[in-house]
Amino acid sequence: MDDATPPATDPVLAGFRRSIDNFDAALVHILAERFRTTQAVGRYKAENALPPSDPGREERQIARLRKLAEEADLDPEFTEKFLRFIIDEVIRHHRSARSG
Repeated sequence: MDDATPPATDPVLAGFRRSIDNFDAALVHILAERFRTTQAVGRYKAENALPPSDPGREERQIARLRKLAEEADLDPEFTEKFLRFIIDEVIRHHRSARSG
């Protein structure tokens, strides 16, 4: 490829971008499934007067996923931040299930 080839028409770049788009779509669907399950957990916890969060489990999950991230050559700090963001959202849902 020479400098005159626009990135939008570069077939190699276009292939990478299609893969990224597919991964992004898969992530959205996986997150949707995860949240459907955690919402069911929130309803169960509310019906059974269980606390909306479980700090011990959360810390074990973070440690487990940090280790998996290291094994997968993914930044464990990023992984922890991402998981904490998800956990915070799940807890917010669980708290709203208690009041709803």
